[in-house]
Amino acid sequence: MFVDSHCHLTFPELHGRVEAVLADMTAAGVHAALTICTTLEEFEAVHALALAHRELWCSVGVHPDTEGQAEPDLQTLVALARRDRVIAIGETGLDYYRLNGRSLAEMEWQRERFRVHIRAARETGLPLVVHTRSSAEDTLAILKEEGAGAVRGVFHCFTETREVARAALDLGFQISFSGILTFRNAEELRDVAREVPMDRFLIETDSPYLAPVPHRGKTNSPAWVPHVAAKIAALKGLPLETIADTSTRNFELLFGVDSGTLPT
Repeated sequence: MFVDSHCHLTFPELHGRVEAVLADMTAAGVHAALTICTTLEEFEAVHALALAHRELWCSVGVHPDTEGQAEPDLQTLVALARRDRVIAIGETGLDYYRLNGRSLAEMEWQRERFRVHIRAARETGLPLVVHTRSSAEDTLAILKEEGAGAVRGVFHCFTETREVARAALDLGFQISFSGILTFRNAEELRDVAREVPMDRFLIETDSPYLAPVPHRGKTNSPAWVPHVAAKIAALKGLPLETIADTSTRNFELLFGVDSGTLPT
């Protein structure tokens, strides 16, 4: 059985067909998923899905690339994180991919937002779901400054170098791989996957984006996370069942949940 550790079921491509998505998950052997919050405005819908479906948990946070919507403060994040079925803070982090003519110095608002999320993780004890794009150096530096071993979490949809992976692992974080791992031009990422220890990886879809081969170009679904697991199994020379069980156990340990499918 598999767990999709990161998907967006409230995004328009999937929100209107959640029941079908859940049925597809069951048919594919995907027994649970973490649906991710990207804005405070979105949280109630994300949380409602987690409350309504035993297969789902959710997070609370504001994506680093979100502008023009409610800005999170520590008190709000902590209060929402204490609701039932909320098991993570994020997704949060830094994203310098679209500067829109701004300098890195002008992205201080993103760095401060990230710090607020880290402080919420410290206060609640929940893991962070970290997004980093074109910003790995600052992402790692802020985690070291604010976390200092007091926070745990996952670098989701990992696309960085071996060096960044090692630094994240050294900080105690997990590394999560998405359908990108199956893309033809992702050999460097496959090298990273070969090296990440068995107790330190997760699998995800980042649905509705990044559909894995052989579905590339289509709307992604949590039901397709086994394709990511199959690629990791091939890279590590292990049975698919081993990758399924290990990634599920890693998910359970990181997020403090019991999916009820593996022996204790």
